[in-house]
Amino acid sequence: MERIEAILFDWGGVLIDNPAPGLMAYCAEALGVGVPDYQGAHNRHGEPFQKGRIPERVFWQRVCGDLKRPIPDSSSLWGQAFRAVYSPRPEVFGWAGQLRQQGYKTALLSNTEQAAMEFFLELRYDVFDAAVFSCAEGTVKPEREIYEIAARKLGVSPSRCAFIDDKQRFVDGAIQAGMKGILYNNLDRVKDALRQLSVSDSE
Repeated sequence: MERIEAILFDWGGVLIDNPAPGLMAYCAEALGVGVPDYQGAHNRHGEPFQKGRIPERVFWQRVCGDLKRPIPDSSSLWGQAFRAVYSPRPEVFGWAGQLRQQGYKTALLSNTEQAAMEFFLELRYDVFDAAVFSCAEGTVKPEREIYEIAARKLGVSPSRCAFIDDKQRFVDGAIQAGMKGILYNNLDRVKDALRQLSVSDSE
């Protein structure tokens, strides 16, 4: 087995509490519709938004067209929603920093939108060697390309990368791209899984 040189982290559901339920509720309330109705419209138009193929205003035009609601006045309702529900897990960020101090390369790999990416960059986390966002790359997990982009940015072959995500289909995508994949349930289990790959966060 090749030595693991890089650890890649999903954002929502790993480094932070899963923001999706809060985002759906926030946006549904802002538009004056029920969460199931909003979620249905969001799911129909969300992928091109996550891939950066349409700007936020076009996303809202499409969603509000489906829902027969006025387009929000906010310059970035999605950005407002993301900031409102953002709940980081300091212990996971701290652990990522420990791994980096031990010489492992670290990266964030996230399916996310422009406004959320901008918020992440504002926070200036210093525990990652690279950050890969679907909206900037035009591809999303579980597509093979986004994992390969992340590995290239780290200068490490996919076979020497371990990817952590809370969604099995995204873990499977990493495995298909040649990485080791670890499903996030809790931090202790992830640490155990990495130890089995001979990865340690201590001397």
